[in-house]
Amino acid sequence: MSQSLAKGARKQSASSEKIWSRDFVLILMSNFFIFLGFQMTLPTIPLFVEKLGGNDQLIGIVVGIFTFSALLLRPYAGHTLETKGRRFVYLTGLAIFVLSVGSFGFVNSLIFLFILRVVQGFGWGFSTTASGTIATDLIPAKRRGEGMGYFGLSGNIALAFGPTLGLALAGIISFKLLFLFCALLGMTALLLSSRIEYKQVEKQAVPMKRWDIYEKSALKPSLLLFFITVSFGGIASFLPIYSAQKGIGGIHWYFLLFAIALMVSRTFAGRLYDQRGHQAVFIPGAFLILIAMVLLAWLPNSNVMYTAAILYGLGFGSVQPALQAWSVKEAPANRRGMANATFFSFFDLGVGIGAIVFGQIAHQFGYSTIYLTAGGSVLISILLYIGILATKRG
Repeated sequence: MSQSLAKGARKQSASSEKIWSRDFVLILMSNFFIFLGFQMTLPTIPLFVEKLGGNDQLIGIVVGIFTFSALLLRPYAGHTLETKGRRFVYLTGLAIFVLSVGSFGFVNSLIFLFILRVVQGFGWGFSTTASGTIATDLIPAKRRGEGMGYFGLSGNIALAFGPTLGLALAGIISFKLLFLFCALLGMTALLLSSRIEYKQVEKQAVPMKRWDIYEKSALKPSLLLFFITVSFGGIASFLPIYSAQKGIGGIHWYFLLFAIALMVSRTFAGRLYDQRGHQAVFIPGAFLILIAMVLLAWLPNSNVMYTAAILYGLGFGSVQPALQAWSVKEAPANRRGMANATFFSFFDLGVGIGAIVFGQIAHQFGYSTIYLTAGGSVLISILLYIGILATKRG
């Protein structure tokens, strides 16, 4: 009798630690399609701004304002996840994203594009804050690093094809059709997400404070992420133009190799985090990103660009899921939404500041200076992490 009970307990325990479920597959598929639509716009928005008559500074502003509008919405999204529920926030965010991106091709002035980018940021802030929280709900706590690695992989696969597909389509169809296609991908994500059985919102015993805009336990990993994602703003906004100026072709291979390296790192970095903690993941990953920035500042030929793509992919693919798992690890169950909101707010802030500041740097000093500055930002993140460890041990 006791052996039967023990066997049943072990079976129940194994079931409770299972990552792959119907709903987890649905959130991965939904995340893939919304990221595919987003990644297709990443290298094509700067080209669209150029077509509308914008310069490097305006490219940086148009790219950056998107992340700042997402940043403003994330704290509200975090609260709403715990009050109105995951379904409301996620579906609302996806719908806003679809409508805004589908409207891009119908504008013929930078002012209207600027406004639509703000609206797109609202949708992105809602949807990505919700999707990370939904995934966290579905992943067993003991396998959170591994599970978040798989979840991030869905976005990385989109990254493997999105920029390349976007650039290819931009060369053969109009921007209007391109952005409508991106909106259609977002609509697919919306339909898939409507099939998910979401976690029910629990009644809050303590009312939320009016100015509660972040989760304290998530601040350290989120700050580290900020200095890392500053580098991302420089790559997303200016690398296609920088490589073209140097006469280096094959930019689509950069994004493909970057994404493949991201996917490879996801297969082991999450498990390494679960087994040995962020100490085994962060510094090696951040150093790879730093080396990639130095290579991009140099950029003599396409082989160096491809090497930078692989190093950056391996580094970012290791660091980002580890920091996200760290962000929610110590947060109370009813604060996971706010922890994810805090994490992605710092992500947005890094990309947005990077895009806008690097636009000014490119205008004044040239594109190579962008990546030297980005490397300095990554170095700051490494030094801060060493300081956090020293304080913890002390």
